[in-house]
Amino acid sequence: MRILVTGAAGFIGAAVTTDLVAAGHDVVALDALLPSVHGPEPVVSVPRGVPLTVGDVRDAAVLDRVLDGGGDPVDAVCHQAAKVGLGVDLQDAPEYAAHNDLGTATVLAAMDRAGVRRLVLASSMVVYGEGAYACPEHGAVAPGPRRRADLDAGRFEPPCPVCRAPLAPGLVGEDAPLDPRNVYAATKVAQEHLAASWARATEGSVAALRYHNVFGPRMPRDTPYAGVASLFRSALARGEAPRVFEDGGQRRDFVHVSDVARANRLALELGKPPAGLRAYNVGSGVVHTVGDLAAGLAVAAGGPAPVVTGEYRLGDVRHVTASSARAAAELGYRAAVGFGAGVRAFAAEPLRGA
Repeated sequence: MRILVTGAAGFIGAAVTTDLVAAGHDVVALDALLPSVHGPEPVVSVPRGVPLTVGDVRDAAVLDRVLDGGGDPVDAVCHQAAKVGLGVDLQDAPEYAAHNDLGTATVLAAMDRAGVRRLVLASSMVVYGEGAYACPEHGAVAPGPRRRADLDAGRFEPPCPVCRAPLAPGLVGEDAPLDPRNVYAATKVAQEHLAASWARATEGSVAALRYHNVFGPRMPRDTPYAGVASLFRSALARGEAPRVFEDGGQRRDFVHVSDVARANRLALELGKPPAGLRAYNVGSGVVHTVGDLAAGLAVAAGGPAPVVTGEYRLGDVRHVTASSARAAAELGYRAAVGFGAGVRAFAAEPLRGA
């Protein structure tokens, strides 16, 4: 299969590209090599022999050229290009919408012109907002955004929206309502809606892979847009203690980038993908806390123990962990890299820009 991978030189995109090439697929790579992601002197990490076009997914002419492939058109698009992370403040909103939503719309329009009807979309667990919760009295409930007064007082757990009782967190499934809690999350929901509209209009198929907390080699370092694993690693590399927000009890599903890459390949290789958009959680299936990650990295790196700060970011959610049962049943996906082994390896692996 001939596949266009957007964002192919990025953290996840490069892993996807490498996995696809190893499986015998013909990959065309596109990446803008943005300095904010790759630094002023980018180190291109796509496999040798893969043609890389440096260009922006918002450039229709570039997309038309790479989709045509000089008369050898692509069969599918794996859309990884995006501006990621929670961001610094609301002033980031125009950039997030431009890269993620305008970029995706431009990709979809180009696919329509080229007659490409298969898309794998990098989505995110942030589309859910908070994860799954149950109240002892009221059953499954969806807590609203946490109140600033509660967070200031160190009350981090969201209460039942009906009776304010403590809740039990669980695994969130793909049919849960979407409830984005920050700008980045809103753009990921918009990407899914745009892709679903494209699929209906073209009778195409979209596998929206909702990544949970991805970590592994070549994460970008020392940037507010990186994931929490990279922030902890960057601190340890400077000889500093990782700073853990809230009380460190936030539950997450940390999944290795090699598993995420394989999930993309399995979605692309699915024999008869369903028409329309089908969402899949891509996680490890095992729950850990942010505090677990910080402590594991500190021990593995031989660095100072984490500092629990009690600080918070208003757009953060407390608990969101994945049920990847659908991906297992329909794609044959199961995570192969365990948390302990992955964290120990990551403690010594290079970061992007390192």
